[in-house]
Amino acid sequence: MSTDRRSFIKTATAGAVGVAFSNSINAMSARSYANIIGANDRIHVAIQGLGRRYGAFIEPITKKESNVQLLYFCDVMKSQRDKAAALFAKTNDYNPKLENDIRKIFADKNVDAVFMATPDHWHTPGACMAMQAGKQVYLEKPCSHNAQENELVVAFQQKYNKVVQMGNQQRSSVETNQIIKEIHNGIIGEAYKAIAFYTNGRGEVPIPTKAPPPEGLDWDLFQGPSPRKAYMHDTWDYNWHWYGWDFGTAEMGNNATHELDIARWALNVKYPEHVAVISGKHHYKNDGWEMYDTMEATFKFANNRVIQWDGQSRNAYNKYGKGRGTIIYGSKGSVFVDREGYALYDLKGKLIKEGKSGSKEGGIALGGGGNLTTRHTINFFEAIRGKEALNSPIEQGAISQMLTHYANIASRIGKSFDINETNGHILDKDAMKLWSRTYEPGWEPKL
Repeated sequence: MSTDRRSFIKTATAGAVGVAFSNSINAMSARSYANIIGANDRIHVAIQGLGRRYGAFIEPITKKESNVQLLYFCDVMKSQRDKAAALFAKTNDYNPKLENDIRKIFADKNVDAVFMATPDHWHTPGACMAMQAGKQVYLEKPCSHNAQENELVVAFQQKYNKVVQMGNQQRSSVETNQIIKEIHNGIIGEAYKAIAFYTNGRGEVPIPTKAPPPEGLDWDLFQGPSPRKAYMHDTWDYNWHWYGWDFGTAEMGNNATHELDIARWALNVKYPEHVAVISGKHHYKNDGWEMYDTMEATFKFANNRVIQWDGQSRNAYNKYGKGRGTIIYGSKGSVFVDREGYALYDLKGKLIKEGKSGSKEGGIALGGGGNLTTRHTINFFEAIRGKEALNSPIEQGAISQMLTHYANIASRIGKSFDINETNGHILDKDAMKLWSRTYEPGWEPKL
């Protein structure tokens, strides 16, 4: 890559990070755009993790106007790499390189940005390594495996001054941005409460038993930052979400991340003062699922604001009429908002207006993907160029992510606790024992 292009990327990055956080599209003037878009501004990217999310990135990456080239597909499972390459070849006239070890990609100075769509335990360590190597990062949810990592990933971004977009793609919904702005401007009076919910009908999962790793799986690299242990049958393909806390973050990290982010954004709050949880495993009690499958969590904030989470992973009854979404209550009305748009109601429950996005973004289907991911990804590219502000900069995404960690910790220790609303630290010694995790030696992110 030329010195001029490298200087451009560095300069554009500093400009993007320095722009004040905004959830509207902050386009430069056409003249400024003309001055920075040219042959040397192509962004070269890699995708780490080729499971259920990677396909959502292909459309925005391959759009001609994106001016992006995919250099690498990376996954610790050979069949995943081969499958991704075969699908990509059907609609594109070049072939990305296939790589097992992301660290080799970090060493390639031609790579400008990395999409991280791995299991949860890889997210923060991988993002931190990427930033240290000079890469911009699109970081899928959850942005961290634990509360300590939540602080680390923000600290790394601040030190290395990189563009880090968190993958909570509803932040790129035009309709969600519109109604949140109106809520902040008082359309429902004083917003005081939000209910975020998720409903799914996940079935029985196998009881994990010791087995040799599947053919083509690099089990050592899959574990990465996690302490080494023997492989258990069916771990690598999605069920790692439910098999203990080594790799996953349960349904809170897996899905609540999205709706809790909308709730916090709408109420315009930061860290709560108190967290209380009721949770349990109530379905298929003798299967291999080790987490709760049902959770109700209450987050109390200053000024009498509250967010409630209602999560049902394995009972598909749609209590709220849809599989997922957020309800915001105000002194003069209420709003229902999800990936498909919003509906505004008065105090009598009468529909005042609605905005429909026509979004095809996945709801509760595995993997998701669609219009919002495309917009979110393009926003990431434009932020790297300095043309737009990030819709979900990591310092904002991490605050929302902390709510999921609080709930998981409260569930695991079986009690509620208070929180320092200024810095987000938990004021309970039992809870603080779960603030961080044990790492495989040499893998802990260090500034």
